Amino acid sequence: MKRYVYINDDESTYDLYCDNRISNRKYTVLNFLPKNLLEQFSRFMNQYFLLIACLQLWSLITPVNPASTWGPLIFIFAVSATKEAWDDYNRYLSDKKANEKEVWVVKQGIKKHVLKPLSSHLSLSVIQAQDIHVGNIIWLRENDEVPCDLVLIGTSDPQGQCYIETAALDGETDLKTRVIPSACMGIDLELLHKIKGVIECPIPDKDIRRFDANLRLFPPFIDNDVCPLTINNTILQSCYLRNTEWACGVAVYTGNETKLGMSRGIPEPKLTAVDAMIDKLTGAIFIFQIVVVMVLGVAGNVWKDTEARKQWYVLYPEEGPWYELLVIPLRFELLCSIMIPISIKVSLDLVKSLYAKFIDWDNEMIDHETGTPAHAANTAISEDLGQVEYILTDKTGTLTENKMIFRRCCINGIFYGNETGDALKDARLLNAVASGAPDVIRFVTIMAICNTVIPIQSKSGDILYKAQSQDEDALVQAAAQLHMVFFNKNSNIFEIKFNASIIRYEVLETLEFTSDRKRMSVVVKDCQNGKIILLSKGADEAILPYAYTGQQTRMFVEAVDQYAQLGLRTLCLAWRELGEDEYQDWSLMFKEASSTLVDREWRIAEVCQRLEHDLEVLGVTAIEDRLQDGVPETIETLRKAGINFWMLTGDKQNTAIQIALSCNFVSPEPKGQLLLIDGKTEDEVRRNLERVLLTMRITTSEPKDVAFVVDGWALEIALKHYRKAFTELAILSRTAICCRVTPSQKAQLVEILKSCDYRTLAIGDGGNDVRMIQQADIGVGISGREGLQAARAADYSIGKFRFLRRLILVHGRYSYNRTAFLSQYSFYKSLVICFIQIFFSFISGVSGTSLFNSVSLMAYNVFYTSIPVLVSVLDKDLSEETVMQHPQILFYCQAGRLLNPSTFAGWFGRSLFHAIVVFIISIHAYAYEKSEMEEVAMLALSGCIWLQALVMALETNSFTILQHLAIWGNLFFFYVMNWIFSGLPSSGMYTIMFRLCRQPSYWITLGLIVAAGMGPILALKYFRYTYRPSKINTLQQAERLGGPILTLGNIEPQPRSIEKDISPLSITQPKIRNPVYEPLLSDSPNSVRRSFGSGTPFDFFQSQSRLSSSNYTRNCKDN
Repeated sequence: MKRYVYINDDESTYDLYCDNRISNRKYTVLNFLPKNLLEQFSRFMNQYFLLIACLQLWSLITPVNPASTWGPLIFIFAVSATKEAWDDYNRYLSDKKANEKEVWVVKQGIKKHVLKPLSSHLSLSVIQAQDIHVGNIIWLRENDEVPCDLVLIGTSDPQGQCYIETAALDGETDLKTRVIPSACMGIDLELLHKIKGVIECPIPDKDIRRFDANLRLFPPFIDNDVCPLTINNTILQSCYLRNTEWACGVAVYTGNETKLGMSRGIPEPKLTAVDAMIDKLTGAIFIFQIVVVMVLGVAGNVWKDTEARKQWYVLYPEEGPWYELLVIPLRFELLCSIMIPISIKVSLDLVKSLYAKFIDWDNEMIDHETGTPAHAANTAISEDLGQVEYILTDKTGTLTENKMIFRRCCINGIFYGNETGDALKDARLLNAVASGAPDVIRFVTIMAICNTVIPIQSKSGDILYKAQSQDEDALVQAAAQLHMVFFNKNSNIFEIKFNASIIRYEVLETLEFTSDRKRMSVVVKDCQNGKIILLSKGADEAILPYAYTGQQTRMFVEAVDQYAQLGLRTLCLAWRELGEDEYQDWSLMFKEASSTLVDREWRIAEVCQRLEHDLEVLGVTAIEDRLQDGVPETIETLRKAGINFWMLTGDKQNTAIQIALSCNFVSPEPKGQLLLIDGKTEDEVRRNLERVLLTMRITTSEPKDVAFVVDGWALEIALKHYRKAFTELAILSRTAICCRVTPSQKAQLVEILKSCDYRTLAIGDGGNDVRMIQQADIGVGISGREGLQAARAADYSIGKFRFLRRLILVHGRYSYNRTAFLSQYSFYKSLVICFIQIFFSFISGVSGTSLFNSVSLMAYNVFYTSIPVLVSVLDKDLSEETVMQHPQILFYCQAGRLLNPSTFAGWFGRSLFHAIVVFIISIHAYAYEKSEMEEVAMLALSGCIWLQALVMALETNSFTILQHLAIWGNLFFFYVMNWIFSGLPSSGMYTIMFRLCRQPSYWITLGLIVAAGMGPILALKYFRYTYRPSKINTLQQAERLGGPILTLGNIEPQPRSIEKDISPLSITQPKIRNPVYEPLLSDSPNSVRRSFGSGTPFDFFQSQSRLSSSNYTRNCKDN
C-alpha cells in the first residue's frame, strides 16, 4: 500500500492522516481504573484471590471478617496501580513537552517573520509540534530537533546538503549527510513557500534504514518528472540538525506514525526459569489445597450429620437449604486460601527492581574510559543471569575494541608492512607513493574516496573525519598519512589534496554496501581528464570472483589468508574504467530501479551487478582490531562457571578463528580441535555435518578443546535442510565459531539453543546484533563505537565485555539465591498459619472455624512477615571476592539447586513441623477451659512470629544493620501493634496482649515452642554443615577462618535426558572408542593431523560429561 502526500496543501491531506500529537500513554483519566483492573485480573493468581475475597462476603460461609482478605488484596492492587499511574504520568509529561514544542511552518499569507541569517522574507508561522500535519513544510534551524519525519526540499548549503545527528534514533554519534532530491536542486529560497507537488511513499513502517519513495513536483518547478527518494533524502523524528544554518522539509509521517513512533512499544515480557518454577510450585500447592478442602469438606459434613446434631449447643436445623453441603467445603476453601501467599507477586516485583538498581549503582561496572555505567533496562530477569548456560557473542566491538588501525597491505603482489608491522612506516610504500607508482596511487585513491566519510575542518585547520564505519575511518586516515588527503566534500564533488596538487572527482553514483552484496562502489568522474571510473571495495568473496578474465588473483587470496591468520580484517580494492555509453545505459537502469517502490533493494542490487564485473583488483588492505582488555580472562572465568560460548560474526573464517585463539575462546594447537562445516551444496554440507556429528558424539575433550566452525552459506543449508541434525550438534558442542552470518542467522542460532531449554545470553554492540539480543533469554548490549542500538534493545547494557563476568557471577548469582529464598520463605510463612488452621478444625468439629481473628490474619500477611523477607535482598552467602575467585559455584544456580521441587518439599516439611509444634504446645498449655480462645490464638500467632524470625536469622548469611532492624525490630513491632489492638474494644483482641504479657506461662510456652521448633532445624543444619558440607559451605567456612581453599572436589552436573532421537542422519556408532583424527582446517597453512586427547578437568569441578547419542540430557522441541 502507498500514501500520497500533497506538498503544502492542507485541504488534500488534513483529514486523511493523523496530526503530530505524540502519545505514549497507556491510560487516560477515564479508562485508568477499569483498564488497570482488567490488566491485573488477567493474571490467574489475582482472579483466584478475587474469587476468595468475593466468597468471604457471604456471611454464612466466611470464617473470618472479609477485611482479612480484602485489605491485603486492595493494598497490593493499590501498590501495582500506583506504580502504573506514576509511570504513565511520567510518559504524559514527556509527551506534553514534545507536543508543545514550538516549530516553524512555511505557509502562504501568514504573518511574515524575518530570519536574520537570511536575506529573504518567508511566510513562516510558529505553531506547536502537535499541530503539524502531513504535507506541511517545516523549517529547521541549526541544532533544532526534528519534530516528525521529513523529506528534505531545501538547505542553506548551495549543494543541497545538511548534517544530522541520529544518536537519539540509532545511538550513532557520528554526523550523517542528507541531501535534497535532485528535483529540488536550484529552487530559489523565496519560492519554497510556493512549492507544490506530491510524494508517493510507503505506508508507515519502523525501518529507519529504508525509505523507498518518489517525488513529483508540479509545474512550474519541474515538468512532472519522477524523482526517486531514499533514506538519504529524509531527516527523521528526534534527529538534530548540525553544522547547517537551516533546512526545510515536507512532513510525510507524523505523530505515532513516524519511524521512531512505530518502533516504540512494550516488548514481550520474558519469563525467567525461577518464575516458571514458582508457577509450577503454585500450581502444585493449589492442587494440594483443593484435595485438603475436599477431604475436610466431606469430613465436616459427615461429622455434622453424625455427631453435631447430637450436641445440644450446636443448633443445626433439621433441614437446610439446597446448598448446605457446600457450606463447609467453601469455609475450608477460604481458610486454606492463604496457602498461596497473596503478596508474593508484589514482593518479587519489588525485590527484582532492587536487583536492577544494584546493577545501576555498581561502581565496579563503570567504564572509566568513556564514563559509561552498567544499566538494567529490564527489571524482571536478573535471577536468570545466574542460570546462563550459553553465551552467544558478536566479535567486532564486543570482544574487540572496534578501534580500527591500518596495519598492512598488499598492492599488486607486493606486501607492505610485513617487516615493521606497520605499512605506513614501510619505506617501500612511502617511496612508491612519492614516485607516483600508478597501481599504488590508484590503491590509495580508492582508500580515500570510496566511502561515505564526511571531512570536517576544525577551527585549528585540522581535518576531522565523521565516518559511519570504523573501517572506512581507518582507510581514510591511512590515505591521509600517505599524502592522499580527502579534505573537502562539496555536494558530489570530492576534493583530494595529493602533495601540493588538488585532485577533484565528481561522484556520479554511489552503490551502497549491503550485507548481501558485501561490497561498496562509487562511480566517479575525474574532473581533470573526464574519465569515468568505478571504484570498489569489499570482502574477498565479493571482489575476487569479479576480476577480469586473465587476471591472476592467487596472490591476493594468499594475502587475505595470511592477514586473516594474523587476526586482521581484510578488504579487497578494485577499479574499472567505464565507457561513456556504458555508463549512460547503466545509469538509466539504475534510475529506473531506484524509483520503483516494490523490491527496490533487490532491483538495485541486480543493476549494480551489471556494472561490478571485469574489475582490476589492485590489492588487499589489512586492518587491526585489538581485543578489549580482560576478554581472555573473562571467557576463561565464565568457562569455569560451566558457561559455553558461541561466536557469531560476519567476519572472515580465518580472522574469526585467530581472534578466538587470542581471546582464549578455543585452545591452540596441538590441543585444540576445530571441526569445519562448509560446502556450497546440500550434499557437501550433509557429509561435513555427519563427520562433525560423529566426532562430537564420541569425543571426551574439554569444551574449548573442540569446536565446530561453520560459515554463513553452509549454515543456511544446514538450517533449511538438516535442522534437526544441526540441533543435535548444538546440544553436543559447547563451543562454536559461526562466520559470515547474517543478523537473521544469529537470531536463528539463539532460537535453536532456546528450543533445547538452554538459558541463553546474547551480547553485541551493533544494530546487526539487535535481533539476536532480543531473541535470547537475556540480551546484553555494549555501549560501543557502533552506537547504542544494541544497548537500547538489550535487557542490560555494559561498557565493556569484561563487565559480563561481574554481571553474571555477582549480580546474577546473588539475584537467583535471594529470589529462591524469598519465594520459598513466602510459601513457608503462609503454610504455617494455614496448617494451624487445619489442625484447629479437628478439635472444632471440622466446621471450618478460624482460630485467628481477622485483624491478626490481615496484619500477619501485610505487616508481621513482609519486612524481614524484603531485606533478604541484602544477604550474601559468600563475598564478592570469593565468588569471583571460584566461579564454579555458579553451577548450583544453573542446575536450580536452590529452587526446585526437592528444596520446596523441605520448606513444606518445615512449615508442617512448625505448625505441629506451635499447635500442640499452644493447645496443651492454654486450651481446654484454661483460657479464652483468643489467648490461644495470640499465643499461637506469637509462636509463629518468633519461629519465623529465628528461621530468618538462621538462613541469613551476612548480617547488616538493616537486617538486624528488620528481623528483631519486626518482633518489637509485633508486640507494639498488638498492644495497640488490645486497647481497642472493637478489634476482637481487647486486653488479650495485656493479660498474656503479664503471665510467666506465656513466655515459658514461647520458649518451649522456640526450643522444640528450632532444635531439630539447628541439629540438621549442624549435621549437614559438619558431615555433608556443600562446596558453598566449604567456602563459607574458609571465609570465616580466613584460610585458602586448595580444592573443592568435583561437582557432577545433574543428568538431563532427551526423550527422542533428534538426529535424521544415519550414522552407525562404533562399539569401541578409537582415537579420532581431524585437521585444524583444511585450508589452513598450519593444518596438521592429530588425535583427540583426554581432557583436563577444570579446577575444583569436572566439566560436564559429554552426551552420548543414545542418552541426551535435553528435551528438544521440534523446530
